[in-house]
Amino acid sequence: MTTRMRRAIFVGAIFLFQAVCALFFISDILLSVFGLYVAPISWRSREILEIGAALGLLLGLVLGAIALANALHEGARTKARLRRATSAFHDLIEERFAQWGLTAAEREVALFAIKGLSIAEIASLRDTSEGTVKAQSAAIYRKAGVNGRGALLSVFVDDLIDDRFLPAAKTASKPDDAGVKAAQ
Repeated sequence: MTTRMRRAIFVGAIFLFQAVCALFFISDILLSVFGLYVAPISWRSREILEIGAALGLLLGLVLGAIALANALHEGARTKARLRRATSAFHDLIEERFAQWGLTAAEREVALFAIKGLSIAEIASLRDTSEGTVKAQSAAIYRKAGVNGRGALLSVFVDDLIDDRFLPAAKTASKPDDAGVKAAQ
């Protein structure tokens, strides 16, 4: 059993215990309101039940605060990871653009293309004609050695994918492919 499963079972048990405790108080109040009386128990037993129920509710409050603190901490960690990933992606883009020798205008068009903007949208944002954007896009694709926007984006996705996550069969050439490549 994993730690996450154990934690989920523990939290579920605490919630169940807390629900029983809350039900104890609610049922006690409702029985009094409607004038329904059950067989009395000793005062000492009742006090012990009330103390146990109150402690159960307090335990739920404490665990809720801990869960909230953990969620806030995890959110901050996730935000930091995203910031690092964004920075790494930006560095990767800049490195590739420099490697391809893109001009400032081509860099801007390439960024808009990577973001998924259409030729018309890019032209509007840059206050140029669609023909200019098409010419700059063609120059970008030629310098990058790709044949279109999807292939351009694929260059960056391929750079970001860690090869250790790919199955060995996909990273190695298939025997049939090797024979075809050797024949060519």
